Amino acid sequence: MSHAATDPAPSIPTDATVRVGIVDDHESVRLGLQAACENAGYEVLFAAATAQALVDGLAGRTCDVIVLDLSLGDGSLVTDNVHLAASTGSAVLVHSIADRVASVREALAAGAAGVIPKSSPTTTVMAAVASVARGDVLNNLEWATAIDADRDFAKAQLGRRERDVLHLYASGLPLKMVAMQLGIAHSTAREYLDRIRVKYVEVGRPAPTKVDLLRRAVEDGILPGLDVTEADRGV
Repeated sequence: MSHAATDPAPSIPTDATVRVGIVDDHESVRLGLQAACENAGYEVLFAAATAQALVDGLAGRTCDVIVLDLSLGDGSLVTDNVHLAASTGSAVLVHSIADRVASVREALAAGAAGVIPKSSPTTTVMAAVASVARGDVLNNLEWATAIDADRDFAKAQLGRRERDVLHLYASGLPLKMVAMQLGIAHSTAREYLDRIRVKYVEVGRPAPTKVDLLRRAVEDGILPGLDVTEADRGV
C-alpha cells in the first residue's frame, strides 16, 4: 500500500472527522490502512489483530466505521467478529480478498454494511469508508455476487406502491413526507410500511428499523448503493 500517501483523498461527507477502527491479522495491512485513513483525513482510534483486541483497545470509544478483515488467524468466526465489532456501536466494513462468497454472505447477514476487496485501489477503499460512515449500505459487485449465490435469499414480493413507499422512506424522508409526495394519507403510508415489514419477515429477512429497511431496499435493487466505478474516478 505504498501508494496510499499519493492517492487523492475522497471528500468527507460531513465536517466531523470520520473515526475508524481496523482489524487485520497482518501488520503490514494494518499499517497501510492506517496510513491511507490518516492521509484521507480520518482518525484511526485503534488497530488490532483480532476483533476482541480492538474492542479492548477502544476502551468504550465508538468508531464510525470498523474495517474488518474477513478471515483472521485466531480461528474466530465471521459472524462473531461482525457482531463483536458492531457491539461497539460502529458500522462494519469488511475488507477482504473476497474470494469466499459464503463468508462474505455470512458477514452481510451478520450486519456488515458491505464488503470491499483488498485488491481495490486505496481511493475506492477510502470512499467506501466515507460511504459507510454516512450510514449508507455499500452496494457493489461483491455484495451482489454474495446475494446471487445464496439459494436461501429471496426478494420480498412488493407491489408497485409498496416499492414507492420503501424507496422514499429508506431514502430518508419522514413517513409524513412520503405520504404527501405520493398523495396518500399518512395512515395509508403507515399501512404500506407495516405490510412491507411483514413481507420481509415472511422471506426470512426482517427489517424492524429504518436502517434495516435501507439494507433491504439496496439488496433488492430498490435503492442504489455506492457506485464503485464512480468512486474510482473521484466522482
